[in-house]
Amino acid sequence: MEKKAIQECPEDQALIITPDTTLGELLAVYPQLEAVVLELAPALEKLKNPVLRKTIEKVTTLQKVAELGQQSIGTVINRLRSEVGQDEPLSEETAGEGPDWLQNGKIVRILDARPMLEKGKHPVETVMKELDKLKEGQVYQLITPFLPGPLIDMVKSRGFRTYSRQEAPDLFKNYFAL
Repeated sequence: MEKKAIQECPEDQALIITPDTTLGELLAVYPQLEAVVLELAPALEKLKNPVLRKTIEKVTTLQKVAELGQQSIGTVINRLRSEVGQDEPLSEETAGEGPDWLQNGKIVRILDARPMLEKGKHPVETVMKELDKLKEGQVYQLITPFLPGPLIDMVKSRGFRTYSRQEAPDLFKNYFAL
């Protein structure tokens, strides 16, 4: 598959879709996604019952939707984000092998967070601790099944440069440097 560079969700998005997003939060902002959720996890047909819906929406995260639908969390997040226009590809002139700091830097640590995320664990704490150890010219690579928008925002707020590239439907390589 052709690699494509991606950008983060626009700041004006009402909700950035993450594994911790509950169905209630998702459907309050994007009610049109109900059919997609039911397609991804048919066991959630109970959403059509108004009494059950109130309970299900409050406690069911997208991580649970993935489990119920026997889908990877990347498949669920990427599909829902795609449906609402989050994580759109960059234009062709900005796509490629990445910025100079990535091409000239040395990747000193790689964390494949996909197994953690599939288990419902989040790499934020690990990533932030490891980024504190980075020196000038060093690059940290984080592999995820979807674009980790909130994490990227957190990293940027701490003065790091970031770049993300989608290499397959459930494979994003995210790079961070000072």
